[in-house]
Amino acid sequence: MAQKKILLVEDDRQMLAVLRRYLENHDFSVVFTDNGSEALIIARDSRPDLVVADASLPGLDGFALCRALKESPATAQTPVILISGARTGDEDIVEGYERGADDYLSKPFAYPVLMAKISAVLRRYAGAQASGIKEEGIELDPEGRTVRAAGRPVQLTRKEFDLLALLLERKGRALSVPYLLETVWGYDMAAYDNPHTVETHISSLRKKLGPAVAARIHSVTGHGYKFE
Repeated sequence: MAQKKILLVEDDRQMLAVLRRYLENHDFSVVFTDNGSEALIIARDSRPDLVVADASLPGLDGFALCRALKESPATAQTPVILISGARTGDEDIVEGYERGADDYLSKPFAYPVLMAKISAVLRRYAGAQASGIKEEGIELDPEGRTVRAAGRPVQLTRKEFDLLALLLERKGRALSVPYLLETVWGYDMAAYDNPHTVETHISSLRKKLGPAVAARIHSVTGHGYKFE
């Protein structure tokens, strides 16, 4: 398997050095900078598989960097994880997602949690390289991140889309709640195990997709969910 490349953008030189060593020790190739503007150039030139950027960079901060990456055709499909020790409020996290971030992690964090999030995001994007998924009554376009049910467009949140895509990709297989939490949300199951997160998103999916498609999302008692 080809080595994955991560672009690390962090203005704290000590944090940059520690994260770089950690990622390289986990078999990632790492390119790095402490500057958001330079990160844009590096992303376009070196085409990393994922960007990990601090939200509070001087000059072009992580939020603006994320938005610029997502708005450029050359880098729009590059996943971005924002990290921050200063901007950790709910409004900051919401802003990060609105700018196109694929995940948001508050400092200080355990490095295995960052690794779990990186792995989860990379898995989601690997699945998104596949062609569109068509089932009776539903069409899902991973690249355009659009969904149609019974011929009508359905507006899904980022996590609802990722959850539906995973259920469709694993059609007929019962997926456990811990597996869904780890794969879709990137949670470290040693620190987080709240089944209501999945339950709430499944309920919302069923309502948005309509009764015909909703009836195909089955609850598997004591285990999780599957799409039949």
